[in-house]
Amino acid sequence: MSGTMDLELARKILAEQPFSRLLGARVAAFGDGEATLELDIREELLQQYGFVHGGVLSYAADNTLTLAAGTVVGAGLITSGFTIDYLRPATGALLRAHAQVVRAGRTRVVCRCDVTTLDASGAETLCAVAQGNIAVIDTPDTPRS
Repeated sequence: MSGTMDLELARKILAEQPFSRLLGARVAAFGDGEATLELDIREELLQQYGFVHGGVLSYAADNTLTLAAGTVVGAGLITSGFTIDYLRPATGALLRAHAQVVRAGRTRVVCRCDVTTLDASGAETLCAVAQGNIAVIDTPDTPRS
């Protein structure tokens, strides 16, 4: 498996992604087969009806699935595929994606993710669920052990 990852490295990797910086995403929790990504909901992330754009929810699920996989197999990962089901419109103050590893193999990790919103009072609403396959890849920065 690839080298180990911790919260600091997860935050560094996310900060290196220009799109993540554009969205203002941040890693809120990372470890023990789970990861949480958050971003503040703002007008630029909405679609024409005032809901968070589905692409933003997909982004959050995609990155969080991969982050969760990184907690068990380290860096050197890429999403090989995922599905997402939108359950209700996303509105509120904060978008939160929480993923957990279902099974970690040598070359692929299966994870699932809940995407929720929190309103100004802290009430949480489940907006989408996702499941994904994360591929373990060789990169120059992630030597195999």
